[in-house]
Amino acid sequence: METIFRAGLFEGRVALITGGGTGIGRAIAEELIHLGADVAICGRRPEPLVQAAEELAALREGARVHQASCDIRDADAVAAFVDGTVEALGPTDILVNNAGGQFPTTAQHLSSRGFEAVVRNNLLGTWNMTHAVASRAMIPRKQGRIVNVIAEVSRGFPGMVHTGAARAGVDNMTKTLAVEWSQFGIRCNAVAPGVIESSGTKQYPPQLLVQAKKANPLKRLGHPREVAHLVVYLCSPQADFITGQTLTIDGGASIWGEQWPIPDTVPQFPPYEK
Repeated sequence: METIFRAGLFEGRVALITGGGTGIGRAIAEELIHLGADVAICGRRPEPLVQAAEELAALREGARVHQASCDIRDADAVAAFVDGTVEALGPTDILVNNAGGQFPTTAQHLSSRGFEAVVRNNLLGTWNMTHAVASRAMIPRKQGRIVNVIAEVSRGFPGMVHTGAARAGVDNMTKTLAVEWSQFGIRCNAVAPGVIESSGTKQYPPQLLVQAKKANPLKRLGHPREVAHLVVYLCSPQADFITGQTLTIDGGASIWGEQWPIPDTVPQFPPYEK
């Protein structure tokens, strides 16, 4: 794997990555393992996690990988997973909140239940995991890196009002925690990807992705590994003086005239995982 970081940069470190079995989370886990970290991954579906853990452990001799299914909306389930990670790997040094999910729909057709489900997943779930890891591992040891993977919502998010609201909440939470937890040596940042071609976007109608590509100045979608590079940098000692920031990675889409296209169709059975 090509990288600008030195080998062994994260040796002796434990990284917990939610939604780490597929897509962006998987790419982040791979890069951290290559750089020496031991990794814990979770998601709602156990099947991809088992396979991902086996493949991740094979990336580096001696790599330790812990996996377990976990619904981040359930605070008790989160606490159990965090405790299991500590038992298997040791205290968590790095937390990457990548798990989440949404479905494209117009605000007009969005039900209260659908709005609540996405906010619970993307905002409440992120808080549950952040609070559990910080209180159990980071605050007592006065060190830690937290990176929240959100979405580029600075101009609003037409067709995604539910996740736009939730991700904006995580953006603000990132800034608040960066200030409150600076006394504990914790750096808290966020990464805001544009449209990334991953397992998460496969659920969307193909015409949406075609339009998103046309609306991007670079005329392409992003790749999970490109997001991973940025996340890994924020987890590294080289980013020690960066906290409370949300870094955009979207190919310039947020400064362009076009926006993510509003969907014409409304999915009937929305998934909630990347």
